[in-house]
Parts: sequence; C-alpha cells; structure tokens
Amino acid sequence: MQYVMLLSADPESWGSPDAARVEEWATYTRALHEAGILVGGAGLEPPSVATTVRVRDGERLLTDGPFADTKEHLIGFYVIDVPDLDGALDWAARVPNVRTGSVDVRPVTPGTDTRTMLAATAAAG
Repeated sequence: MQYVMLLSADPESWGSPDAARVEEWATYTRALHEAGILVGGAGLEPPSVATTVRVRDGERLLTDGPFADTKEHLIGFYVIDVPDLDGALDWAARVPNVRTGSVDVRPVTPGTDTRTMLAATAAAG
C-alpha cells in the first residue's frame, strides 16, 4: 500500500542547512531506497514563494504565499510503498525533521495515482 508522508517544520527551528543536516536527509532517503519502498518525493521551496490559486464564479484568484497561515510549513514529501500503516509509521518516526516538526502520514487512495489514471483513460478511449 502506498502512503504519502507530508513533512512539516517550523522555519524558526531550521536555520541554515549544514553538511550534517544534508547528510542526515541523504542517509534517510538512501535507507528508503535500499529498503525498496521509495516511490518518490521532493523538498519544497518555502511558503514565501508559494502562490495559492482559487477559482470562484469562473474567476481565477491568486494569492501570494501559502494557503494557510500556520506555524509549521510544508517542507516536502515522500511517497512510500509498505505493507501497512504500522510500517509507514515506523518510517515516519525516522524522518529527520520529526524531532522538531511533524510528519503527516496518509494512505494514497488506490487507483488515483497518475499512472493508473492515465492507463485507465487510454484504455477507455
């Protein structure tokens, strides 16, 4: 089963990335890969460069900055494929930012990944 791990952190807890922090993230990502469970993932630029898009009554509305003003910001994500929630939670507890931030673990709805949806669309039409 696939799970997404949404990584959040308070920017005040981060400071400048140093070599030790970069290596900690690289080590964790390698561990996911070597375990054969890494589907994908990426880090995100800070909320200050986000643009939120809404469409209301057919009009596109743009707002600079994040969707919500919160103390913790979404900093990245991993998608993993593990047998069950317990396995996903075990891996989430090892994410480097979990000591100062949080990791939201959510199952991916079966059949909604882009490959499956595109294959179904191609087969139907």
